[in-house]
Amino acid sequence: MVSEFILAIDQGTTSSRAIIFSRDGEIKASAQREFDQHFPADGWVEHDPQQIWEVTSAVCRDCLAQLPKGQQVAGIGITNQRETTLVWDKSSGEPIYPAIVWQDRRTAQQCRKLAQQGHEALVRDRTGLLLDPYFSATKLAWILDKVEGARDRASRGELAFGTIDTWLIWKFTGGKVHATDATNAARTLLFNIHTQRWDEDLLKLFDIPEGILPDVYDCAADFGEAQEGLDGRTLPIAGVAGDQHAAMIGQACFEPGMIKSTYGTGCFALLHTGQKAQMSDNRLLTTLAYRLNGEVHYALEGSIFIAGAAVQWLRDKLGIIQQASETEALAASLDSNRGVYLVPAFTGLGAPHWRPDARAVICGLTRDSGRAEIARAALEAVCYQTHDLLEAMAKDTQQTLTSLRVDGGMIANNWLLQTLADITGMTAERPAITETTALGAARLAGLQLGLFSSLEDIAQNWTLEAKAEPAIEPELKADMIKGWQRAVERSLLDAERSDT
Repeated sequence: MVSEFILAIDQGTTSSRAIIFSRDGEIKASAQREFDQHFPADGWVEHDPQQIWEVTSAVCRDCLAQLPKGQQVAGIGITNQRETTLVWDKSSGEPIYPAIVWQDRRTAQQCRKLAQQGHEALVRDRTGLLLDPYFSATKLAWILDKVEGARDRASRGELAFGTIDTWLIWKFTGGKVHATDATNAARTLLFNIHTQRWDEDLLKLFDIPEGILPDVYDCAADFGEAQEGLDGRTLPIAGVAGDQHAAMIGQACFEPGMIKSTYGTGCFALLHTGQKAQMSDNRLLTTLAYRLNGEVHYALEGSIFIAGAAVQWLRDKLGIIQQASETEALAASLDSNRGVYLVPAFTGLGAPHWRPDARAVICGLTRDSGRAEIARAALEAVCYQTHDLLEAMAKDTQQTLTSLRVDGGMIANNWLLQTLADITGMTAERPAITETTALGAARLAGLQLGLFSSLEDIAQNWTLEAKAEPAIEPELKADMIKGWQRAVERSLLDAERSDT
């Protein structure tokens, strides 16, 4: 009898989680551990790849140990922080440099240089992305250029590049499989989203040897047998997708026009656009929703670099809260935002601005402002940024967008759920299972292993837990958005000053 349990690995920016789901989405076991963040210079963000592996394999073991005796899992699904870049020695398996995180801005100048040389049109046409340090290619080039001997070793086929999913697959399979899935490949600036292949012109542009790159599989596929780090167990790795694409699967956004928005460290909204790539006129990204059985579905994506990370900043740097959950009561204690706005551009501004040089600002403070105003401003910033993304999506598609499926840790906050509905003017729908990123990885593995027969079969398992309808007065909403836009202008003005 085939087990109906799947072990989902959700390797995030600040922690690794493992969750065992039943076929119907019930959580049977879970474990989570944080790992260290390293900031060696202004705008630099790094992780220790070996620590990520140790923490990830540990939470898998913790999770498996919680299953009652005699119960087994059928396989593994992996979802991961995207764009984070690492390179390792194929023989020893040792990384040659720390992982450069998606938030890292060290290659901003190189991106500007390439754009000034007229290369952005090629990059956008082939990848659907923009020339920004957010993506993997310039990070990879930086490692090859800065680590002594790395380029020579790469040309001799001694090194392997991967995003975090590839690193985990390599480690779990004992170095037998060097692979990624199409959604992660599509975030590197090296993958042609139309031909579904590594692009020779882009490899030449970024000076990347093709031999360093992983094989690219469908999201539901045979990624090899996990034999390491599981206390003697052997399990097939059957599903892989970048975190935002996995959340789209978990939210069952399988029809064009459906939108999901995930609120974790950052915020990422994806609009399913169907089987034809739609390029944006409003600086959104064209990306893959998923690839199954060789069939590609596309999405428009808006990326917000800082969402939940702003709440972490309130806790860890300002010390005005001890737990993230405190922000709900603080925000609700005020009858308005009292003119206080936070633009959380700690690592630049994402869509639709794409200004890596922008910096965070708080404006509107008075002598009477306190922790409640700042906490509320941090939560409202998420809503304003989502509004900006959805407005750009509506312009690109010429559609009226009416509902938004939301997920992520922040969405447990009912005040935030209602404010999202108010500011975006859309119905905000929270599913019964909010761990949609991990759930999506489990669904993909289940599809490969035969627990689901189709995407329609998966969609039948999606259930609504709560929703919020817009309830704000139009005049008040307009005033709040104007205040936000003025605050963003200040952030961008600071960026322009730093250029002079």
